Amino acid sequence: FLAFAYVFYGIAIASLLLVLVIGQKGSGAQRWLELGFLHFQPSEWAKLATIFVIARLFTDCRDWLRQKYIIALVFAVVLLPMLLIFKQPDLGTALVFAPFIPSLLFWGGVSPMVLFSIFVPFLTMIASFNFYTFFALMIIIVMILILSKRELWYLLVNILLNIVVGIVTPFLWHSLHEYQQKRVLTFLGLVTDPKGASYQLIQSKVAIGSGGLWGKGFLQGTQTQLRFLPEQHTDFIFSVIAEEAGFIGGMIVIVLFAIIILRGIKIAASARSQFSSLVAIGMVTLLLYHVFVNIGMVMGIMPVTGLPLPLVSYGGSSMLVSMAAVAFLINISKRRYEY
Repeated sequence: FLAFAYVFYGIAIASLLLVLVIGQKGSGAQRWLELGFLHFQPSEWAKLATIFVIARLFTDCRDWLRQKYIIALVFAVVLLPMLLIFKQPDLGTALVFAPFIPSLLFWGGVSPMVLFSIFVPFLTMIASFNFYTFFALMIIIVMILILSKRELWYLLVNILLNIVVGIVTPFLWHSLHEYQQKRVLTFLGLVTDPKGASYQLIQSKVAIGSGGLWGKGFLQGTQTQLRFLPEQHTDFIFSVIAEEAGFIGGMIVIVLFAIIILRGIKIAASARSQFSSLVAIGMVTLLLYHVFVNIGMVMGIMPVTGLPLPLVSYGGSSMLVSMAAVAFLINISKRRYEY
């Protein structure tokens, strides 16, 4: 895939553009392409293509590009599919691409302080709605910058940037219409809508809580069998496991995912080829983000984004991509001594 990384990415972008023109609609979004007997979701395969092209960029550019240029390129190749998927609209899938930036930049050798300067303004945006939280975060930022022993201009620019972000964000928020604010708050789980967006989450939490330690038994769950949980075979499949197999069954699933993730990190660390190592850590990031968000989502500690649980949730495209991610890890492990 090293030789075809750019081609793979180009095909992925073309397919995402095609979705916006002739894509099939479903569940209020235009996400699928239907080519005769083939019915697939291009956004799923775009995740793999983005990982491959970032790994290829590091392989091609490590000798002649400075950090700021590789960072700009990585942001560009990630933001392009994100924006196209957001237009479908599918915010949950679009956000899957965001973790590729810090994980692959860090694994590719970009300075942690550079990454800190890039991503800390996002924390400032969140903290800016409470003065005391914002003030505490600014103290932490200043302390970290001082301890990093960087140049004075670097320290001043970062402090000024975060202050500006903190001041501007509340004004931007209040410029939104009320219905736009409600959509954002519902997505973040800060407001409840028992008969609308929050219904699925409420039923999911009831199912998980009623499972107890050992669960109600196979096909014995009341929330699932009586269809109180509508999306139980896809995004909320973990609720079914927790209700029927209980806390023990849910923990077994989490431990199995943890084994895959830790093994993937070990494979990435042992690969001699930089391209293979970056691809491996990209696959780990993809699986970890899906698992973390999906399980957090059904438990009510993460926003409801509609992400499937890898290797478990129903869905052809997502299942194939999850299996492909694991297959790439196995292949890299087998060839870890090759440059």
